[in-house]
Amino acid sequence: MSIRGARCSFGPEDARHASIEIIGDRIAQIQGLPTLHRGDVSESSDIDLSDFLLLPGFVNAHDHLHFALFPRMGNPPYLNYIEWGNDIHKRFPELIAKHRSVPKDVRLWWGGIRNLLCGVTTVCHHDPFWPALWRPDFPVRVVRNYGWGHSLALGGDLLHARSATPDGGAFIVHACEGIDELARDELQILEQLGLLDANTVLVHGLAIDHKGVLLMRQRRASLVVCPSSNHFLFRTLPDIHLLRKIEKIAIGSDSPLTAEGDLLDELRFAMQYSEISPSTAYQMATTVPAEILRLRNAEGSIKEAGRCDLIAVRDTEQRPAEMLQTLSASDIEFVMIGGRIQLASETILRRLPSSTRQGLEPLAIDGMIRWLRAPVKMLLQKAEEVLGDGRVRLGNRKVQIPADIEAAHAC
Repeated sequence: MSIRGARCSFGPEDARHASIEIIGDRIAQIQGLPTLHRGDVSESSDIDLSDFLLLPGFVNAHDHLHFALFPRMGNPPYLNYIEWGNDIHKRFPELIAKHRSVPKDVRLWWGGIRNLLCGVTTVCHHDPFWPALWRPDFPVRVVRNYGWGHSLALGGDLLHARSATPDGGAFIVHACEGIDELARDELQILEQLGLLDANTVLVHGLAIDHKGVLLMRQRRASLVVCPSSNHFLFRTLPDIHLLRKIEKIAIGSDSPLTAEGDLLDELRFAMQYSEISPSTAYQMATTVPAEILRLRNAEGSIKEAGRCDLIAVRDTEQRPAEMLQTLSASDIEFVMIGGRIQLASETILRRLPSSTRQGLEPLAIDGMIRWLRAPVKMLLQKAEEVLGDGRVRLGNRKVQIPADIEAAHAC
């Protein structure tokens, strides 16, 4: 298969017209070629993406996939994550129980779809690994080679969890999520337990101060920030100017329980309110999380011999990083993961070779139609059996099966 006619992003400031030759799940070759005539597409395995910009698939460094259908919950501000957790279980027990009644496999699949819709091709799920996540047809790639604990207060035996981490894998734990002394002290406690080193990845880090940054640098630990969750819960934002002194810092979408939306919403929020530059934001969702999570196949970049994880958006002739300032899920018109098409807009669908359309199903998200390689009709039915007809939301976005589109259109 070949993708031709698009401008391709090779970094936050670098985009050039090129064709991409694909063999299996890899990029076999990248060449500069003239634009393909659109009339040739239906008779070949070429895909014409003229007028589009190809970006590397995004890497979401932190998500709780099974919470994808939950609404935002809480009555902030809070002092720390423990206070928030206790409060929502007191205030919303029926709502929580109802959403948990949706089968977990179904909730996890919607978590994968939530990521797919915004161009995420690899996601790190910060919770117990569930059999559904191992399925080869899961909508996005889920990181496997890592260890995790929830947090010092809620994570059980972190020393045991660390010892069970695969050799060379990242060890991920929530830490310093709050604005009080309890949150501030967590970094030092992790140090005393011997849990801070180059394999450690802390999530949130809101309460990390200057001494904490120095300690993180000394131990070469990494950080994943989720600014909109912090702002919702604690009415404050991470000090990115301080935290950027940590060697590696990535961004995650967290879950709809607390976050603004999906990963693209999080990136825009971070650029607008945390004064992260577009170039830094680009790296925080591509190459940096790939490095933090020990991904070994050029995820987060477009490289020969690397995994063929690509997304396409309308080309506005801007630098790739600049586009992130306005980019949202409605702009993602094509997603390929490991050389396989997982998402297509109506426009892109008409350009695809017929063999690549098989297995794609239509889904309307706030009226926007996307064709997904996922059993969306069944998944929506299962969710609506619990939550009610027309009441399923991905974050705050309504999802439904478009009534006026036939599945045969994808054949």
